[in-house]
Amino acid sequence: MNLLSLIGGLAAALTSLSYLPQVKKAWPRGSTKDLSLKMLIVLTTGLWLWSIYGIMKGDWVIISANVVGGSLSLIVLLCKLRDIRFSYQNKRAKPDLRSARADVVARNGTRFGNH
Repeated sequence: MNLLSLIGGLAAALTSLSYLPQVKKAWPRGSTKDLSLKMLIVLTTGLWLWSIYGIMKGDWVIISANVVGGSLSLIVLLCKLRDIRFSYQNKRAKPDLRSARADVVARNGTRFGNH
């Protein structure tokens, strides 16, 4: 192994594994609200395209770095999609109490607590 391959391998390992803290932070449900869905889609797609490029070029450093990074980025993206779905389901399942009270007031002409 020459110095160039060693530097490339070390750079690949460091940049690829830099996604681990983000995966750890995104893993609990509801923890991805501050992450941009568009950014995650573009990043994940770009990393997988780099992987394909590395395969076509036969460069193990490009392949390994981007397969690991793309996989970790994909996990964060899937966590984001899970949280969006969970948030949407919760909004549908929980009625807005203020609008329910307004409906009762409109029907009865009275307010809650006034007898």
